[in-house]
Amino acid sequence: MVRRGNKNRKVLYRFHLPSVLIKGLAENIRMALELIPIGTILAVLTNQVIKTAQAAKDVFEKESFKVLSKHLFDIELVLKELQLQELNDSQAARLALESLETDVKRANSLVEKYKNRARFYLFVKCRHIVKEVQDVTRDIGRSLAALSLANTEVLSGISDQVNRLQNEMQRVEFEASQSQLQVFDKLNQGLKDQTLDQGFANDMLAEIAMAVGVPLEPSEISKELADFRKEKEEAASRKERAEVFFLEQIIELLSRADAARDYEEVKKQYKQRVQAIERYDTSEEYIQPLKPFICCIKGTVMVEPVSLSTGTTCERGAIIAWFDSGKRTDPETHEVLEDTLWRSNLPLRQSIEEWRELNYCLKIRSSKAKLLSGVETSMLDALSQMQDLMRENSINKDWIMIEGLTDIIISILGNSHNRDVKRKILITLKDIVEGHARNKEKVVESQGWDHIVPCLGRDSSISKAAIELLYELLQDRSGWNLSVCRKLSQQCSTILFLVYTLLKGTVRESAEIAEKILMKLFDIDEENISCAAKSGWYKPLIDRIVHGTETSRLSMVRTLVNMELVDSNLKLLGEEGVIPPLLEMASGNIEAKQLSLSALAELSSCNTNKELVAASGGVHLVLKLAFSPHVRSIIVVKCYEILEKFASDADGVKFFVDENGSQLELEPIVTNLIALQQNPKLAYNVRRPSLRTLLGICKFDAVLVKKAVVTVDAISLVLPLLDDSDSEIREIAISLLFLFSQHEPEGVVEYLLKPRRLEVLVGFLENDDKDDVQMAAAGILANLPKSEKSLTTKLIELDGHTAIINILRTGTMKAKENALSALFRFTDPTNLESQRTLVEGGAYPLLVNFLRSSSVTAKARAAALIGNLSTSSQKLAVVSKPSGCWCFKPSGAPVCQAHGGTCSVTSTFCVLEAKALPDLVRLLSGEVYETAIEAIQTLSTLVFEASPQRGANVLHEADAIKPTLEILTWGTDSLKEEALSLLEKVFLSKEMVEFYGSTARLSLAGLTGSNFHEDGRHRRKAARVLSLLERYSRSSTSIIPGLYG
Repeated sequence: MVRRGNKNRKVLYRFHLPSVLIKGLAENIRMALELIPIGTILAVLTNQVIKTAQAAKDVFEKESFKVLSKHLFDIELVLKELQLQELNDSQAARLALESLETDVKRANSLVEKYKNRARFYLFVKCRHIVKEVQDVTRDIGRSLAALSLANTEVLSGISDQVNRLQNEMQRVEFEASQSQLQVFDKLNQGLKDQTLDQGFANDMLAEIAMAVGVPLEPSEISKELADFRKEKEEAASRKERAEVFFLEQIIELLSRADAARDYEEVKKQYKQRVQAIERYDTSEEYIQPLKPFICCIKGTVMVEPVSLSTGTTCERGAIIAWFDSGKRTDPETHEVLEDTLWRSNLPLRQSIEEWRELNYCLKIRSSKAKLLSGVETSMLDALSQMQDLMRENSINKDWIMIEGLTDIIISILGNSHNRDVKRKILITLKDIVEGHARNKEKVVESQGWDHIVPCLGRDSSISKAAIELLYELLQDRSGWNLSVCRKLSQQCSTILFLVYTLLKGTVRESAEIAEKILMKLFDIDEENISCAAKSGWYKPLIDRIVHGTETSRLSMVRTLVNMELVDSNLKLLGEEGVIPPLLEMASGNIEAKQLSLSALAELSSCNTNKELVAASGGVHLVLKLAFSPHVRSIIVVKCYEILEKFASDADGVKFFVDENGSQLELEPIVTNLIALQQNPKLAYNVRRPSLRTLLGICKFDAVLVKKAVVTVDAISLVLPLLDDSDSEIREIAISLLFLFSQHEPEGVVEYLLKPRRLEVLVGFLENDDKDDVQMAAAGILANLPKSEKSLTTKLIELDGHTAIINILRTGTMKAKENALSALFRFTDPTNLESQRTLVEGGAYPLLVNFLRSSSVTAKARAAALIGNLSTSSQKLAVVSKPSGCWCFKPSGAPVCQAHGGTCSVTSTFCVLEAKALPDLVRLLSGEVYETAIEAIQTLSTLVFEASPQRGANVLHEADAIKPTLEILTWGTDSLKEEALSLLEKVFLSKEMVEFYGSTARLSLAGLTGSNFHEDGRHRRKAARVLSLLERYSRSSTSIIPGLYG
């Protein structure tokens, strides 16, 4: 066998032996091999296979070599099996082993050839290498097949394995990595198209480095390119000109890339150029090109100058196009060319590049001066100049950074208020850092984003430029730069501005980039999700609560609990689906329970969320936890906080349903809540919300209240709470007592008559800050028996009536209604002193005003109270002795038309003096039973059977009789009865009969003929009124002036 190597090949070619001699030599070798035992040959071959298999496995990142290695290790097993058996020492067996050995040695040569080669070289040769390995693998498979045939009996035990192996190897098809082939094809096409610009160089170096696993760092790239150049030199020594030319093109292209530059060399080069321009005036920005720099075809400065045989220099692309068009003349001299070959003019190219670099430095110097001038137009011009420089040559990215222009424009970004300047700085910074790891690092280290991030909150054009720059800073060649992302997330305002851009920005592209950045920051640190939620973006937080790990869910719920949220935020959280997972967590461990219930308590401040919680069976779950005897106190506290919020609505009981939407039994809930109050050591943070829950449920259902009062003696449990040290507990207790007192007032009276108890109640009446407390306190007094005169007397002593009157002035309508009801104990006609006390306290004008109230209840109660006071007016009126006809007024004080004496509001409680009569008459109309019946009863107090004439005349003049008659057509039975009672007294007056008789007969006739109550009492009363009408003749003359007028 002939070894690989130039020296040995030269020896082989130097000697030319006769063919007969060569044949004889080969025969001798064959005979010598036949003398070697076949077992020895087999052992040597086995060792060779093992050695080659091991070496093939270690060839760098070549899948084809790994497959070859695996097959060789499989062959090793076959050979070892042959060693264990008695191998046929036949000519066929020896020839098969010899062929297999030859192929294995070829495989070993391939392994040695590519084992320690430069990775860039292996990439470039990937197609060729794969083909070589494929061919040798197939050859080994064929040799293995021949060996198998020669030893069929010996290998019978593993015949299937051997057949499968040799078939696989003979049919093997290797392909280079598709990603590597794509990169290589892109490189090859670029070289063919002469695409040699900076951007293409950067892209190709990055893609090749990634394909072969080389870090895109200048030190690593420099080392790899050095190894690549050695490969080119070896190819040159082998006289492989085509390969050398191809490798030279690749090396030249990749050397242009930014990552291939040594930064210290770049700085050194810049300083040299800066020194060279010091001789130019600072106002100069451009050095004119020398004439040799100009292409004679295009008339522009050349980039790749090439020289013809005549010495004429042109742009390479221009001369190629010149010749392609069929021209064969010198483009400058126009002489016919015998030779159209050209060569690169490297010295001229270097001179042109130096000229360009000097101009770069002049423009950088000029830009710096403009930036420092503080003049906005100059700064904008400088930024445009910097952008042009970077587009022209990426080395200017380094030189701009070295000169300090980056720091200058970052500083301007933070201080300028000019919209155009800010936007252009952001765009320029993006150009500076784009694809440039070193510049990105410097901007990050200088805390440049202290000024970049706040730009996200500005108008859309600035925000768009800022978000694109920020995204670029966070990227490296492999994707996200995690280290930089971590640094960014430490900026306290970053998440806020990103969320603002996402949710409030008007540019869709900006919002999409902001979301990408946020999602990456969330992956790095979950605390950023909390920050985003606090900034108004809840979706990631909810996603983690729904889908996150247990630890993540707890963390997110803790964040939710600590956030201050308004109703719109709470509603949004509920709509996004946070409630079901929270309810699920409420069945977990103690920490999960506490956090989820705290969050549910917060969310339950929103009515929409209450519906969602209830629909998911949340209220039922919370009730079970609240009433469970073995639950920790902190969990119980949270449960009652939730229940309090659900019961706080007027219709809150509708939320007390199970997971199927069925109404829960409220009675056991009320029973448990009341029983809870028996514990004197019950913590405030449990007692308060549990009492509020009880109050909310009891407000809903009066039947429940009655059952609670009767079955669990609720009043006796609530009364002691009026002595509680906490004012809020006392206030809730008074509200509950108001509800309970409707069903068991005696127990309340007994309690209030004890020392200092009534003072507390009066204190509640005087509490102007708490409308509901005032309402409840007044309601308690309204519910208590009016017959308890001792209670009334004591209230007057404590100025309780004054507090009630003040409620009529300033309280809510509900409190006023209760206060009006409470005043009935002071208007008892049998207790003139309490009536006088009330009137002197200023109640009467207030009662008259209530006759015009929007509340039907208030109007009705005010009318009834005025009626109680009016009942006493007749006996309080001072009547003068009559002198002649009653209708002639005596001299002195005016005589009351109704009472026939001297009246006033304070002395006789006179309805007329109080100006209440028109409003009372107005209440007769409108077909409202509640107000009409109280009004008619009060008007009845003005007509006395002993002397009905005065009162009847007063009602006539007030136009009260006509609406009274109309009541007989629309009123209820009880209202009609009251109307008949009044008419029975009125029609004792002959004048009233003569005026209203015909109208009254029609209404009364209808009543006497109808089925008006089964007992006939009302029909008899109607008949009596009708008989009064018939007593008087229509011919009689009225003594009331104007009665018929």
